[in-house]
Amino acid sequence: MGTLYLVRHGQASFGAADYDQLSPLGAQQCAALGEHFAEHGLRFAAVLRGTLRRHAQSLEAIAGALPGLPPAQPVPGLNEYDSEALVRAWMQASGAGPLPPVGSPDGHRAHFRALREALQAWMAARIEPAGMPRWAEFRAGVVDALDRVRTEPDGDVLLVSSGGPIATAVAAVMGAPDAAMVELNLRIRNSAVSEFHMTPRRHTLQGFNAVPHLLARERRGWITYA
Repeated sequence: MGTLYLVRHGQASFGAADYDQLSPLGAQQCAALGEHFAEHGLRFAAVLRGTLRRHAQSLEAIAGALPGLPPAQPVPGLNEYDSEALVRAWMQASGAGPLPPVGSPDGHRAHFRALREALQAWMAARIEPAGMPRWAEFRAGVVDALDRVRTEPDGDVLLVSSGGPIATAVAAVMGAPDAAMVELNLRIRNSAVSEFHMTPRRHTLQGFNAVPHLLARERRGWITYA
């Protein structure tokens, strides 16, 4: 059928009051990815994205350098979990003290240590973060989106989402334990591309977390994770 390109959104606004907003660097990352796709002659038969603002903004930046994309199909199953709700629920359940401010190096590390613990607790149903589905429902939404892709016309498909859904998709396709999603998730870089070979019956992993559009010397400072 073709290749499914799963793209994590560009750098958002970590530490700001509204995370769901691309930073100027995030827009540059995605524009560079669009340029990379155009230079390699990639054309997409279909485009899917999550419904968050950073997904739409990332796709807009890609499309600015890659004209002719088909209209995007918003898919709620490709939306990210609520990291703040997760960490709050884990801290309440564990009795952990307040975290340092996220703007400091210690705060950055503490946030992601807490997020790792919170994700593991959510998967094990030890916490139920407010306003979030259970882990099994979140995973099912991602798997449903993958199944939907296989109904698209033959050709390559572009999918713009977040680290959590992409890591969940990779773990599901690899048949890895659910816990593998956590480590995959925390390593996915902004605007990184993962690839699945598609057939009517299955997906096969071809590549994970690649940033070929950011490897030129003048762009290596653009590589970010949060």
